[in-house]
Amino acid sequence: MGCGFLQEMADSSAARARAAIEHESLAEIRRRALEAPRPKPVQLGEFALIAEVKRSSPSQGVLAADSLDALAQARRYAEAGASMISVLTEPSRFGGSEDDLRQIARSVDVPVMRKDFLVAPYQIVEARAWGASAVLLIARILDDEDLHRMLDECEEMGLGVLLEVFDGKDLERASSAIEGRGSILLGLNCRDLATLEEDVGRFGELASRFPTGVPRIAESGITTGQDAAAVARIGYDGVLVGTALMRSDDPGGLARAIIEAGRAALA
Repeated sequence: MGCGFLQEMADSSAARARAAIEHESLAEIRRRALEAPRPKPVQLGEFALIAEVKRSSPSQGVLAADSLDALAQARRYAEAGASMISVLTEPSRFGGSEDDLRQIARSVDVPVMRKDFLVAPYQIVEARAWGASAVLLIARILDDEDLHRMLDECEEMGLGVLLEVFDGKDLERASSAIEGRGSILLGLNCRDLATLEEDVGRFGELASRFPTGVPRIAESGITTGQDAAAVARIGYDGVLVGTALMRSDDPGGLARAIIEAGRAALA
């Protein structure tokens, strides 16, 4: 995801939000959201895996054909002990959909997170109406005012948040924005926005700069149990894994191996 790509995704997301609100007003979708089942609480446990369902990726191409049974994949993750399931809803570059999120959220016992390039409070309400218990927010695509507005809406909807950062500057902004707020995880994505390459060394470089008491999630670059153990040892409370699980012949087995290795590293 280059910087241009991130802006492209934010612009596309804003256009989707405008189209959605023309179809259903904020007041209408808020009513539906509040009538939906209460969001499940996000509980990480000793070491957490946020396991992702996604059909494609701009950096990796197609990960799963249209025939993918997204619900079956999510159930494998849940049975393996995942703390949360991340579901892509971005349609143009990730092959995501509202349908995947709805189906998974009503069929598994663990919280489901809407992963997208969310830029409007409407989309937070939309996520709750679809059955999400949490959302991903990307600090880089939100200015300070918008970030606070989005976090306020998450609190209003009772949704957990994974707030994603890419570097020390993002981390400083995010840490300030979440001060005094609950139900927030801070995720460090080690992907370089300019080159698309992953730099797992960034996990160690920035570990000490996370605010005290906020769960730390390592994102990107985690493909094995050994990777999970490495970040657990330097202070991360969990990992978000997508591509490795989607490409695995045994996603449930890999999910278990990641969780067990992370927990063993903390023993």
